[in-house]
Amino acid sequence: MKSLSQVRAELRGGAFEFSYHAFRRSVERNISEAEIREAGENVVVIEQYPEDKYGPTVLLLGFTESERPLHIQVSVTDSQHVRIVTLYEPDEDAWQDYARRR
Repeated sequence: MKSLSQVRAELRGGAFEFSYHAFRRSVERNISEAEIREAGENVVVIEQYPEDKYGPTVLLLGFTESERPLHIQVSVTDSQHVRIVTLYEPDEDAWQDYARRR
């Protein structure tokens, strides 16, 4: 499994791939690859899903240079590139400090 430092490095360096769902969501939600790279610099794990149907995944929280919060769910299986399962800007009404569910 990938470590958090490996995931950060891959996100920051653009070594990621999108699931079909994540690609559609990035377009719908206007989340650019540049923003994913920016948020990848400082992501932290806020939830873990070891039994996810995609294999073990984690939900990450990171911030872009313009302070836009992003949640990025990624697969942490050993692979050439980190795989983004989904991504979105967290709803302030559903998340406390963008990191804990209300």
